[in-house]
Amino acid sequence: MAAVSDTGFDPWDPAFLADPYPALAELRAAGRVHWFEPTNQWLVPHHADVSALLRDRRLGRTYQHRFTHEEFGRSAPPAEHEPFHTLNDHGMLDLEPPDHTRIRRLVSKAFTPRTVERLKPYVRTLAGELVSALADAGGGDLLTDVAEPLPVAVIAEMLGIPESDRAPLRPWSADICGMYELNPSEETAARAVRASVEFSAYLRELIAARRKEPGDDLVSGLIAAHDEGDRLTEQEMISTCVLLLNAGHEATVNATVNGWFALFRNPAELRRLRADHSLVPSAVEELMRYDTPLQLFERWVLDDIEIAGTTIPRGTEIAMLFGSANHDPAVFDHPSALDLGRRDNPHISFSAGIHYCIGAPLARIELAASMQALLERTPTLRLAQEPARKPNFVIRGLEGLAVEVG
Repeated sequence: MAAVSDTGFDPWDPAFLADPYPALAELRAAGRVHWFEPTNQWLVPHHADVSALLRDRRLGRTYQHRFTHEEFGRSAPPAEHEPFHTLNDHGMLDLEPPDHTRIRRLVSKAFTPRTVERLKPYVRTLAGELVSALADAGGGDLLTDVAEPLPVAVIAEMLGIPESDRAPLRPWSADICGMYELNPSEETAARAVRASVEFSAYLRELIAARRKEPGDDLVSGLIAAHDEGDRLTEQEMISTCVLLLNAGHEATVNATVNGWFALFRNPAELRRLRADHSLVPSAVEELMRYDTPLQLFERWVLDDIEIAGTTIPRGTEIAMLFGSANHDPAVFDHPSALDLGRRDNPHISFSAGIHYCIGAPLARIELAASMQALLERTPTLRLAQEPARKPNFVIRGLEGLAVEVG
């Protein structure tokens, strides 16, 4: 097994972050599993292994449903980080059955195909308004003018968060999501803790208000389900709302700007898309594969497993490399090429198994709506300046995407 350092995999190196895919290709060529000392994780880069492990019940997003920290050979998180972990650990993404099953069953009622389909007109109208404003201004920042406000507004609308209260949602989310990066700093942790406290306090007030005056929104629906006998603690409600907001826009925001930056760098494919808008659905899938917004997903090893003759012991952590899996030539023909008409595209950008993204149908609608609006209303849209890449690996995105309308 080659050393990871020989492959160029360095999630803190700006050159790697600018384009991680050549190094990820080296990592795949070097083997199916690699120990990465800096984060004490096993890296898994191949599509077949990642896909199988996402469905393997010997792995878990948490271990505390089966083991104490001591039994699992881990240390408890620092006491000063407690508000973040209380918020994070009660959301269904970081729970395992039966708690995960119970909460997901309740939340899934808000994401049925019929419910999501009903949101289409609202999403398309909002996307059109945002893009029209961008066009009228002759350009702007695609990140802040279109990519962020669209999914934030949609999920806030679903939750019943008033428009006047929405300004802090994205900053809170960004600060909390900073903790999902590899080896976050104490400064990052402090921001996440502060955001967790403030966001939780806001949602506690919102839940209290909805108890008095229920509305036609998800928060009211969760309260009603609780009152009808489905067990859902207030903390679980708060954590669920935060998870839905974070997961409900983070991937969509980054997929939008990563995708358009990829289109600007592949002008032949952009011309192809502008000439044939029927490619929008497959373009959404291909852009999510081509520059994956969530590059890495972690799981704890609850029982020993074996990968390619290597035993991965209980108590260790696996880092599944989504971006690498989405560029695996064993699955994708010419994976480094952007092909907006790609038909066989089993990317795993929305995960798989019991933690498959519950909002994936809504994300697809949002991505397609903003793309369609940009194609129709800004047919001469072009890059105004080279964007800066965020200094993150796990959640891959841009600091902004300055564009202009010719």
